[in-house]
Amino acid sequence: MKTTTITTIITAVAAMLVTTACGDRTRDIRTLAVPTAVTVTLPPIPDSYVIAGDTIDLTSYENRERLDRELLAFTYSHTNTVLGLKRANRYFPVIEPILQSHGIPDDMKLLTIVESYLNPFARSGAGAAGIWQFMPATGREFGLEVSKSVDQRYDIAMSTEAACRYLKQAYGKFHDWLSVAASYNAGQGAVRRFSDRHLSDDATHWWMTEQTSRYIFRLIAVKMIYSDPSAYGIVLTADQFYPPLDYDTVAVRQDIRDLAAFAKGRGLTYYQLRDANPWLRQQSLTVRKGKTYRLLIPTQESMHYDPAATVVHDPRWAAY
Repeated sequence: MKTTTITTIITAVAAMLVTTACGDRTRDIRTLAVPTAVTVTLPPIPDSYVIAGDTIDLTSYENRERLDRELLAFTYSHTNTVLGLKRANRYFPVIEPILQSHGIPDDMKLLTIVESYLNPFARSGAGAAGIWQFMPATGREFGLEVSKSVDQRYDIAMSTEAACRYLKQAYGKFHDWLSVAASYNAGQGAVRRFSDRHLSDDATHWWMTEQTSRYIFRLIAVKMIYSDPSAYGIVLTADQFYPPLDYDTVAVRQDIRDLAAFAKGRGLTYYQLRDANPWLRQQSLTVRKGKTYRLLIPTQESMHYDPAATVVHDPRWAAY
């Protein structure tokens, strides 16, 4: 009944628009076709799936349906899912070696998609910031400077180093990467309580807040989609991805009064400087005695890249 009503309204609106635009040609209106349905398809869900060394049983109805919900959410939230893939081509080459150097499973890089869709400037209503969405206190706890003028939660490499320190600490307590992922959302204390109260070390068996319960299945869904985007209707060509940028590095040991002037002196716009260094939070930079900051200066060649020359970081991402 509702579908019929909505379709009728849409048809009527379309008819009115055509009548207004076409004057007397009302006969053309009766041939106007209005789509009434969208075909929604997903690949079949397997009986099990492996992520970060954990095998997830997907034969039980609750796990299968929880994963199905997240696959639908990511597949049909086109803008963020596609932007995440495009950004991954730029930022995963930075993130992956850092995870590897700390002995963190490569799959854990996908937390950045769940947290922020790899938006370096992401900030939640609660105040979490950067691709890893650190809260201010947690960022400081794991070695990041967080102040009015400098906020290293927004620095891709430094925040990834901090995330590795957190993940290693959590793994030392739980010895299971899915539990570690749950702790990244709910906190380590909460995960300990879940494990103790529910008499299980399997995070998929815990009755958690909806956000955390969804979180671990969002991580699984991201891996499935990123392993074969075209199977989920995300068809991208190589030239549509964002290539990594090349940078020169400038060590800064003295105050910079005006970053716009600093940028102009190096052939950059102020926007380009801030985009390359999102941890800068004001138009000036104050440097405490004995402190050194490193500014990334993108090269002219990489800033004016040729899309046709873009190399896709993971060949599975590009349809052709």
